Amino acid sequence: MASLTLHHLQRSQSERILWLLEELNIPYNLTIHKRDPLLAPPSLKAIHPQGSAPVIVDGDLILSESMAITNYILSKYAPNNTLTPPPSDPSYPAYLYWLYFTLCTLQPACSTAMFVYFDPNIPDDAPGRSFPRQRLQKNIALVEKRLGESQFLAGDSFTLADLMALWCFTTQRTFLPWNLSPYPNIVAYVQRLTGREAYQRAMDKGDHGLPILNGLEPGEKKAVF
Repeated sequence: MASLTLHHLQRSQSERILWLLEELNIPYNLTIHKRDPLLAPPSLKAIHPQGSAPVIVDGDLILSESMAITNYILSKYAPNNTLTPPPSDPSYPAYLYWLYFTLCTLQPACSTAMFVYFDPNIPDDAPGRSFPRQRLQKNIALVEKRLGESQFLAGDSFTLADLMALWCFTTQRTFLPWNLSPYPNIVAYVQRLTGREAYQRAMDKGDHGLPILNGLEPGEKKAVF
């Protein structure tokens, strides 16, 4: 029996850790938590005081936060992985940039736009609504431009930067509906990543039955921005 257990909240960023484990073929146990009805259930707080996912348990270790978990898994279970190029690799600077662009710029912009979108107290013409929308547009345009230059964010190879980025263009759109069709490079990119066998296994195990928003949904909603 595997010593590593992942606590996964459905329709959440913890799908990244599930996908990571599948990409690396690391044995693990999976405990699934359902939203209650939208937020994380009390069962997660019983495991870690933060009360959010992902959380891993490995022996006596209980660890939260996606990047902390990612670095722990890579260091302990896959030190020679191909998802993190070494500093000597020419793609290393691009890898670092797009990894942290996703985590520190793109995803917060998506989240801010989502909260603003659902707040009826903010007028449509208010700066508090228009600024997050413009910021998100700018960031998406940067990704679209980059993917017109290379197959993956860091270059020609799939890396951890891509694994972290995909959430913003797929599952997060179940909360913030927007249309990918104006961004053909992103659509092609999403198709490449969601077609990976490890991703499909991860989604089937963690979010079985949840449609994968791969950019080609029939009747897709108009962009909210």
